[in-house]
Amino acid sequence: MTAEAVAGELKLPLYVIRLDTLITRFMGETAAKLRLVFDETLRRRAVYLFDEFDAVGGHRSASNDVAEMRRVLNSFLQFMEEKSATDSAIIAATNHPELLDRALLRRFDEVLEFELPTAEQVKAVVKSNLRPMKYPRLNWGAVEKAARGLSQAEVARAANEAVKNAILQQCDQITTQELTAKLSERQAMRAAFTTAR
Repeated sequence: MTAEAVAGELKLPLYVIRLDTLITRFMGETAAKLRLVFDETLRRRAVYLFDEFDAVGGHRSASNDVAEMRRVLNSFLQFMEEKSATDSAIIAATNHPELLDRALLRRFDEVLEFELPTAEQVKAVVKSNLRPMKYPRLNWGAVEKAARGLSQAEVARAANEAVKNAILQQCDQITTQELTAKLSERQAMRAAFTTAR
């Protein structure tokens, strides 16, 4: 979502680099594909997003790593040092910053960490995602309590799901109960993923 916003503000296209097509099992092929991506950044000014970047940018000293991925990271670091005439923006996103190699910090201009939303931010995210539905009597205290511990994306997803349900039921407004139920579902999903580790 952040990459989309950056691309929109810069009025540039957004290209998402799919790591499943980038990473291969053949030695040297992944680095060659990565070279093609960086060649494209030189030709076409755009925003390039590497999502789930820890798959490429993991610590080179990690005990479970293979030599090929260390070579890929070394290639990435070198490509980032090259001068670009297009000033393309390269964004790397991860949910596991602790897995990233420290050398990456010197290659990026900014590091943004997204904290969990405050009560005011929860309210703003919900309001922006409930449109075009009406929500005349939402109990914001109950909504904020149900959203506690969820990310902005999870809150937005819950609000979107509440809107979809209302549309399917041919309603034109959202109730506190419907919204908090969707937030509770998101909490349950988060808990399931946490206990599955």
